[in-house]
Amino acid sequence: MEESIAKIQNLSHRYSKDWAIRNINFEIKNRGILGLLGSNGAGKSTTMNILCGVINQTEGIALIDGIDIRENPVEAKKLIGFLPQKAPLHFELTVDEYLTHCAYMRSIPKEKVKEALEIAKEKCGITHFSKRVLKNLSGGYQQRVGLAQAIIHNPKLVVLDEPTNGLDPNQIIEVRRLIKNIAEDRAVILSTHILSEVQATCHDIVMIEHGEMVFQDSIQAFNNYIKPNTVLIHVEKVPSKDELLAIHGIVDADFVTQNSIRLTFNTGPEITKSIIQHSIEKGWDLTEIQLEKSSLDAIFAQLSKKKKYANP
Repeated sequence: MEESIAKIQNLSHRYSKDWAIRNINFEIKNRGILGLLGSNGAGKSTTMNILCGVINQTEGIALIDGIDIRENPVEAKKLIGFLPQKAPLHFELTVDEYLTHCAYMRSIPKEKVKEALEIAKEKCGITHFSKRVLKNLSGGYQQRVGLAQAIIHNPKLVVLDEPTNGLDPNQIIEVRRLIKNIAEDRAVILSTHILSEVQATCHDIVMIEHGEMVFQDSIQAFNNYIKPNTVLIHVEKVPSKDELLAIHGIVDADFVTQNSIRLTFNTGPEITKSIIQHSIEKGWDLTEIQLEKSSLDAIFAQLSKKKKYANP
């Protein structure tokens, strides 16, 4: 079993009299990307701020490589790199000036600063912009600099808060690639409310909703949480709704276009064989049949609803 670099146990935090998170439990593996998923206000930022030592939790424990971040914050923080949603850039500085400042902030010995800079810049693809003033970089390259400051001290855990927020599609693809590259030899936790972001980058997922955990497993298990229950067919000779409902297992028929019909079923995926057989017998001239995989949005909604009714 793969070892963990971080562990959160029974983590709870209260602002005034309201609980922001309650009894959060999960572990972060030594390498790879863990997605922390939840809608805005779900408790993701509170969880990350505790994990990074920004705030102290009301209850529970956060361990970084076995170190209690509340009891030994300096030692624990040496192992963490953090990129908040708004990167802490000094726009009047050049890339090298800013990263040098970050290196000293991270207590990197003077004789090792240059090497640390070169490694971080190479990893994030910004070496050719070393002398460029930060305010003159595009949003995508500013985010790369933000990633570079998060790994300048070679941390074991990198925490990223909405790292692709505000970027255009091409910039998002590049930043995702960089994050995957960074995660090859260390752990990354990526917080986001965007389902496609988790699907594109993460190996495992923790979902928080209304301050409580509603899911923890692999991204494959998350994607497959809801089984398909609709099938889309295209036919040349369109049957009536009654004919379609006569097929065992079909409970609804929605005529999407003139020749396309979405069928809802309450049996297994073998329903496709019945549909094909009926099409042959009735002469519908079936040209296409496709099981429709549930969208991540549907999974998100069902998990939230399940937790809500489990804890009224």
